[in-house]
Amino acid sequence: MKRQIEANLVAWKRKSRRKPLLVRGARQVGKTYSIKAFGDKHFGHLALFDLEGQRNLHKIFSGDLETKGLLAQLEAQCGKRIIPGQTLLFLDEIQACPRALMALRYFHEQMPDLHVIAAGSLLEFAVEGISFPVGRVEFMWMYPLSFTEFLLAMGNEILDQQRPGLDSTEPLPQATHLRLNDLLRQYFIIGGMPEAVRVYMEARSLVEVTGIHRALTEAYVQDFAKYGGRVDRDCITHVFERLPSWVGQQIKYTRLYPEKRVEQIKRALGVLERALLASRVIATSAQGLPLGSAGSDKALKYVWADIGLMRHLCGLGAKDILADKDLMDTFRGSLAEQFIGQQILAERGGSENDRLYYWLRAKRNSSAEIDYLMVRDGRIFPVEVKSGPAGRLQSLRLFLAEHPHCPAGLVFHSGTVQDMPDLKMKFLPLYTRLQEPGDKYESHTDQGDRGA
Repeated sequence: MKRQIEANLVAWKRKSRRKPLLVRGARQVGKTYSIKAFGDKHFGHLALFDLEGQRNLHKIFSGDLETKGLLAQLEAQCGKRIIPGQTLLFLDEIQACPRALMALRYFHEQMPDLHVIAAGSLLEFAVEGISFPVGRVEFMWMYPLSFTEFLLAMGNEILDQQRPGLDSTEPLPQATHLRLNDLLRQYFIIGGMPEAVRVYMEARSLVEVTGIHRALTEAYVQDFAKYGGRVDRDCITHVFERLPSWVGQQIKYTRLYPEKRVEQIKRALGVLERALLASRVIATSAQGLPLGSAGSDKALKYVWADIGLMRHLCGLGAKDILADKDLMDTFRGSLAEQFIGQQILAERGGSENDRLYYWLRAKRNSSAEIDYLMVRDGRIFPVEVKSGPAGRLQSLRLFLAEHPHCPAGLVFHSGTVQDMPDLKMKFLPLYTRLQEPGDKYESHTDQGDRGA
């Protein structure tokens, strides 16, 4: 499967002031496979060390973290030279060895010409009690396959190239529009977890895809045991199973799990965020940039890690989605809202520091809400995921009236492109490409908003 992260990794490799790279992502999103493929293709040698599967490696990092000494021991383990400029050193599952995380600082300071990539999940729990190398590493986020990557994996490269972008003004031919909607329906069912996509590519069986989703969710639940006494395991399991059904709605803690205290539920939500299984959507007044400067944690929504896993956890069968003529109607429109939020993150189509925001106007007798806010070229675009005519989009019309410098409101729907410049609105199909080919990827060089 061709993943966008390969181009991002190549850009990192070519940087003159490169730092060790830490690739973040939930379990099973394809981090190991993609980094191995990158190393095999773009380096003379790949030195891979699995710090979870090879526990004997931990003793290498238990003593002095001086770089030359570490490399000598790592070379002895893999039986090959590790040469700056020629070798990619890949420390996989680095969360299993916290002192290896600390060593990234010394690789940066003592051997900056060596290409070092680390990957892992659940890093927040691994770094407790150690000195994390803030400012001496770069972060790159990896998500399940975006719709673009899904189309490429399914052999629809030409069709992907015909998708409209945010700047498109002309509708697609009806046959192309219908074919893209059919593939989008498949994506709503299968999602973007690499194993689920691979199984469907090979077997063309949605029943087998369901088996993959079941196994993945069971594996995540088993992971909760690793958090030890940090959180009530019963609480986090319950929230894990219930949160996907709240996508698109403001979280009400007492309704999410009435039998638990609010603080317990908040801790469970925090664990799911740190495990990158859920991304919060933060309310903001959108009076200017950055959006986070006016953000409020008092009104939160969430987007799940993957639409296929969300569907599975919500108890929606493939037949439920296949039976709906309009994907906007499926599960009260929550799947469509999940899809757009997931694509904004995965395609870097306007998130701010890998965070999602929405507009909330909480005035007495005049409340209003916009599903998402996108930032492109320093401008804020309100985003609605709705069906129906422009006249029914009262919140969007209110936002545009209160934010006259906003270029236009974007409405994602099940139809094709409809440009309405007189209303400062543009209707776009759900399958619209959010990232244009060649858009620049920016990695983060410290912990930032979603840090480790």
